[in-house]
Amino acid sequence: MKVEFHCHTNISDCPLSIEEVMKLALEENVSHLAVTNHDTTKGLEEAIEVGKKFGVEVIPGIEVSGYDFERERRVHILGYFIEPGHTAIEEVCGPLVEQRHEASKEMVQRLIEGGYNISWERCLEIAHGGTGVYKQHIMQALIEKEYTDSIYGPLYQKLFNRKPPGMAFIPMKYIDAKEAVRMIRRAGGVPVLAHPGQYGNFELVPDLVEVGLEGMEVWHPLHNEEHEEQAKELAREFDLVMTGGSDFHGVYGEKPVRIGSKSPGLETLHALKLRKERLGV
Repeated sequence: MKVEFHCHTNISDCPLSIEEVMKLALEENVSHLAVTNHDTTKGLEEAIEVGKKFGVEVIPGIEVSGYDFERERRVHILGYFIEPGHTAIEEVCGPLVEQRHEASKEMVQRLIEGGYNISWERCLEIAHGGTGVYKQHIMQALIEKEYTDSIYGPLYQKLFNRKPPGMAFIPMKYIDAKEAVRMIRRAGGVPVLAHPGQYGNFELVPDLVEVGLEGMEVWHPLHNEEHEEQAKELAREFDLVMTGGSDFHGVYGEKPVRIGSKSPGLETLHALKLRKERLGV
């Protein structure tokens, strides 16, 4: 059996419902699945119940969007076994979710003014049931109007590129990555650094360990062999649990992946549960 520690649903930026994700998980022999939507615990209790129906143990999780202000880099922190709806998360992530949604609205307005024949109403329909509109939902609207045939590609870069900024790029105000680790701890969770190779976060690890980091995502679809080795070395140095996940987003992912394809094994699940017990939360 496989374990999946990094998976999204239509609550954030994956087009599939929790039931559809569970069906795929069963097909891939996944016995334990962490639901880690961006900056929200919405839908976790439902996911746990749906998991029981399918015979899959759902680990309540989150992926928090943070920032390394010293190096000016994005940082994602995964949290496992968190308490859904905990005030520590709602107070910080609620405004972040709202900010993302409002930024998306402004992005769509810029595109309309730039001559793209899409509507905010259609983007809302595509994102229905989630926490708000993401860039992937906007791209889906553009695909429907035949401006492109893919989520990621030349048009995505033209519109949303950070440097140089695309015509619809709007910067987000993220929380400090260290605060994200503390917040997950307060919410009863086990904090793990997500895909450090993707965002170049290795130098930040000692600082995150100081405030309570417990794990490192070693195996990830966007990690190469060098990233994996660097992540392993740091995990050994700082006594961090080595985790892995497919970062599943369905067709909204940056590359095609299968749920469970980066399974680190059941021993990782046991190691994370042990950390949870040690934290006494």
